[in-house]
Amino acid sequence: MSEKLQQLQSQLNGINRQLLHLLNEQARTADKIVRIKENQGITEADVQQMVNGLTSQNPGPIDNDTVMYLFREMFHIYLKKKKDVKTEQKLLVSRRHKSEDTIIRIKHTEFGGTSHVMIAGPCSIESRDQLLTVAAALKNAGVTVLRGGAFKPRTSPYDFQGLGVEGLKIMKEVADEVGMVTISEIMSPSQIDTAARYVDIFQIGARNMQNFDLLKAVGQTGQPVLLKRGLSATLEEFILAAEYILYNGNDRVMLIERGIRTFEKWTRNTLDISAVPLLKQETHLPVLVDVSHATGRKDILLSCAKAALAAGADGVMVEVHPNPQASRSDANQQINIDEFNTFWKGLRDSGFF
Repeated sequence: MSEKLQQLQSQLNGINRQLLHLLNEQARTADKIVRIKENQGITEADVQQMVNGLTSQNPGPIDNDTVMYLFREMFHIYLKKKKDVKTEQKLLVSRRHKSEDTIIRIKHTEFGGTSHVMIAGPCSIESRDQLLTVAAALKNAGVTVLRGGAFKPRTSPYDFQGLGVEGLKIMKEVADEVGMVTISEIMSPSQIDTAARYVDIFQIGARNMQNFDLLKAVGQTGQPVLLKRGLSATLEEFILAAEYILYNGNDRVMLIERGIRTFEKWTRNTLDISAVPLLKQETHLPVLVDVSHATGRKDILLSCAKAALAAGADGVMVEVHPNPQASRSDANQQINIDEFNTFWKGLRDSGFF
């Protein structure tokens, strides 16, 4: 290496150290400006004014477009980082806000405690006999939480949409008879008052995860909410959806992973096992897994349920029907009572219940 090249490299290293010093000084000064202006915020006009001032004094050889790009990007990166940190510190769902686990007690059942919860029942409530048959078998097995759909958001408008309020009435009658906690989905704020008379826990389905009017409305009720992850939702979007409920005053929220949509065709959805420890790490809310919707297959339900519980889930949900092939919805993924008993035994023999 020539002496001249060594001198130039040494000179460049010195300039880079100066740039690093100046960039950090820029960040400190920008932070002071943001603190002073945080009530009104830094606007795009503020950034543009700063960049225009630089380009008007640019001696070259770097062209003005490059100068504008570099300085705008630096400032926006800083502002985004500042915003992300501020948001994380404020989130009511986050461990930074509340370090200990949230435990939700409903009647004789505890969500988020030291024991696991099994939630089971038919996809749709079809009749009193159907629901009672399932509920009695589940209660006899030791299951305390009954699920069943009365309002069904279906992909096709020609598919069974549920029994509506009549289904909720059936659920309450059956639950009162066998003594179980109940979960059923609601789809709009207009259904809240009616559903509250018949069920213990509101379920917000995957397709309504970002129905913000509904999230705000259930947030004002104080009634427990089971929030399902959207079909293509990121974990950040999922957590922020839960934040809507807590922000509006209701901290009795449970999160449930139910599989996300990917290119995979061997399962109905793709069960994101990594979501379980991440949600437990980042939030203080109970986390459950719906293995029926996540897989759409009976043959791998037990393995996926074990994986979910081993990953830290507080419970699992599974769909059970007296005669799945005669079901009016999700026939292929529901298991019958004998299959449930085998599934249930497999989990207990593994020490999860």
